[in-house]
Amino acid sequence: MDLFRKKELGADDNKKSVLKKCLTARDLTLMGIGAIIGAGIFVLTGIVAATHAGPAIILCYIIAGCACGFAALSYAELAAMIGGCGSAYGYAYAGFGELIAWIVGWDLLLEYTLSVAAVAVGWSSYAADFLHTIKIHLPHELLSSPAKGGWIDLPAVTIIVLLTTLLMIGVRSTSRVNGIMVAVKLSVIFLFIVIATFEIDVANWHPFFPFGWTGVIQGASLIFFAYIGFDAVSTAAEEALNPQRDLPIGIIGSLIVCTVLYIIVSALLTGIVHYSSLDLGSPISNALLTLGFKLAAGLISIGAVAGLTTVMLVLFYGLTRILFAMARDGLLPAAIATTHPRFHTPSLIIALCGFLIACLAAFAPLDLLAELVNVGTLFAFIIVCSGVLYLRYQAPEYHRPFKTPGMPYTPILGILSCLYLMINLPGITLLRFVSWMAVGLILYWAYGYKYSNLALKSKKTQN
Repeated sequence: MDLFRKKELGADDNKKSVLKKCLTARDLTLMGIGAIIGAGIFVLTGIVAATHAGPAIILCYIIAGCACGFAALSYAELAAMIGGCGSAYGYAYAGFGELIAWIVGWDLLLEYTLSVAAVAVGWSSYAADFLHTIKIHLPHELLSSPAKGGWIDLPAVTIIVLLTTLLMIGVRSTSRVNGIMVAVKLSVIFLFIVIATFEIDVANWHPFFPFGWTGVIQGASLIFFAYIGFDAVSTAAEEALNPQRDLPIGIIGSLIVCTVLYIIVSALLTGIVHYSSLDLGSPISNALLTLGFKLAAGLISIGAVAGLTTVMLVLFYGLTRILFAMARDGLLPAAIATTHPRFHTPSLIIALCGFLIACLAAFAPLDLLAELVNVGTLFAFIIVCSGVLYLRYQAPEYHRPFKTPGMPYTPILGILSCLYLMINLPGITLLRFVSWMAVGLILYWAYGYKYSNLALKSKKTQN
């Protein structure tokens, strides 16, 4: 019974890929920015400043950015070295074997599915506000799930259907739309930076540590999740023109850009209004309204909608590519991995994922499950950092176009920082995560263990 049979590092899926190669380093960087900048900068910044850190929120972003950077460097090495469209799943398959790969893949399916559904619900609220401004009023029953007294969250379902269609058409079209949306949200962020630079009142930065260092550390634990999304870049390996060079650029470049923007925006936001007034769902636009910039506040809302759209788009894309990789490896039925003859996209997987996410966004009470996204992400980061350590010493001869600097300290710091954040999550969240993993193990024993490509290959060898 070989639970840890591994894919060979030399078995390059990119060479036999049926997916279309068309993504450049710029596309991958924009993909990362599209996935990262969303609810974090438009919502979380104000909440953390008001309740945990005050003006010291800039330190929260620096601390969280460093912790996330450790994982990003590890992702970059494995993405350039191993490739494939399965992200951490593929790296685990090559480094730790099939069982660990299944656990990581099953974990990523949870993370990405719930992320897209939860963001769709948030997008729905912004969309409803926009419709209200143009005198279109939908009844409450069509704006909320049954758990909140409604019938169905229609805007959330609508955006998922649109994104499903876009992903089916092809990654090139998806990349163009993502690029446009990223340009929109970066434009409104720069607009805020320009306005806020001339409205700073330094008195708002005093006291700088209203909640002490404890508040800063707690705030960093929350702010960490504003960085979630850069790992989706690694799922695009098989559609990158030069994955060995461009994936590290996309992963690290997007993280650096977003970290700099987060620090600047948080510093300016706490400089133009007192931090205690920022405990709102839309702190940036409310701060501009307080200063009398009504038009700019409206544009910020448009940027928030664009930001949430790109987050959904990139994470939805990542979800379908992870499923595609698992099905191609035989851990899931290979029939679902068929690609569209014209668009060269995994159309059946995209349709199935779209249906599931639409149902969750329309009817499910996602508030209780939101933290599962966090624990799933941290678990994947730990596996990736561990994989870099393991493969550096177990396969030192293998070609590494990009090497994680500061070995072995960088991945070790990544593991420790993610473990620290993980164990500080609520116990009920960890229990739900373990339950999800248990269901996944049952499915693996029932299907994947028997019918994976490596299992079938082993049977042929024995015969």
